[in-house]
Amino acid sequence: MTRGLAQADCLFCKVVSGEVPADIVRDSARTLAFRDINPQAPTHVLVIPKDHHPSVNELAMADPELLAEVLREAHEVAVADGIAETGYRVVFNTGPQAGQTVFHVHAHLLGGRGLGWPPG
Repeated sequence: MTRGLAQADCLFCKVVSGEVPADIVRDSARTLAFRDINPQAPTHVLVIPKDHHPSVNELAMADPELLAEVLREAHEVAVADGIAETGYRVVFNTGPQAGQTVFHVHAHLLGGRGLGWPPG
């Protein structure tokens, strides 16, 4: 896959372009945050770079500053949703065995209830 360029068959690239609707909670110059359609916690928001990068590994190598921005935006969503003080989890699933089903890097921001450990 080509890094950075939108992929015609990528669900999250279609969310970025507006082709697929989403409940957007934050929109910055380089990232987009929207509510997960199948939430696993009261707050379950996906934070993605607008540029296409298939996995967190590839994003970390290609643009570490953008990865840091994804994490900053996740924190801003946690603040806005009122869960920053009580705690939240940020998860990147990387690869099929880890549960990644959309190959456009995305951080899952989860909170609003006790999340327990280990996850899954």
